[in-house]
Amino acid sequence: MKCVIDRAALLEALAATSSVLLTRTPKLILQCIRVTAEKQGVILTAYDQEVGLRYVVKQVDVTKTGETLVPGERLFSIVRESADETLAFETDGDVLQIRGADSYFRINGQNVREFPPVPDMEGESDFVVKVAALREAVDKTLFAAARENTRYAINGVLWEKSGKQMNLVATDGRRLAMSGVSLEKAVGEDRSAIVPTKALSLLGKLHFDADESMDVQIKQNQVLLRTSRATISSVLVEGHFPKYQDVIPRDNDKKIPLQTETFRSAVRRAALLANMESRGVRIAISSEGMVLTSRSPEQGEARINVTVDYKGAPIEIGFNPEFLLDALKVCDAEIMLELKDPGRPGVIKSGPHFTYVVMPVNLS
Repeated sequence: MKCVIDRAALLEALAATSSVLLTRTPKLILQCIRVTAEKQGVILTAYDQEVGLRYVVKQVDVTKTGETLVPGERLFSIVRESADETLAFETDGDVLQIRGADSYFRINGQNVREFPPVPDMEGESDFVVKVAALREAVDKTLFAAARENTRYAINGVLWEKSGKQMNLVATDGRRLAMSGVSLEKAVGEDRSAIVPTKALSLLGKLHFDADESMDVQIKQNQVLLRTSRATISSVLVEGHFPKYQDVIPRDNDKKIPLQTETFRSAVRRAALLANMESRGVRIAISSEGMVLTSRSPEQGEARINVTVDYKGAPIEIGFNPEFLLDALKVCDAEIMLELKDPGRPGVIKSGPHFTYVVMPVNLS
């Protein structure tokens, strides 16, 4: 292998592929990135035996094709610290040589033939979606997914395809986020799958053109996402996702329109003196306005006033401020806060597709 590659483009690709690697594993192969030089570009491949990423760097001049397998973090560090516009790659057996204007590195690699096969898309995709639209839907749900290994079935985001529409849903048992996305093309029957959080987090690390589309293929236990530059593969999460429709309240009759940034600022300030044990902020709403309060015996208390357009019955309810702020980060400029009573979940709606359900906390 012999090529000259644009450092900025390579760094972008390595930032994504290195995030797939397992840092704590006795299998050195799974700490490595396969670097393949072909006429159309250099392909970086990382795989942890569940999630795989194949990323093509096209800003390259290849004079000799070939491939090598080198420690990913080592390669990433060298490219990141370089100040050169381009870097020259050349292999000598299992060794990768990297040359810059004033630098030379030799990285000892592994036998590339020992790298496990990474799933790739074969045949026609099940549906096509705009990358920007899918990323937005993922951003609006991924944060609510469970992180505990004991609740495996909700350690991912549910993809539920119906015709040319798909809902994405995530929950950790204390809150639930749902967003929708329209599909450009859809074939085959409607179906659902639970996609792991690690695979979806890669979407935010890849570079895409503004109007680019993505092919998606869902097999029995595998999902593949493909663009012109990258292919993400992942095993699906096993188990049954909760019946999320039963969790979303339909009768919350106290509806308060709010400016997202105004409400977000109020929650953030009220949280500064919230009790560390209860982690709760009290929200009192009446025709006179909204008041957010928090109190901590050790630190003091906070009181934030917000002007609202509300004529309904008064209500006081407590929420974990972090759960509110997580949702408000991804909302449009305006939201609708829907409540029922202090013991029932609250709902935040933003735009035509985003719904967020959050359990209240007891502040008595």
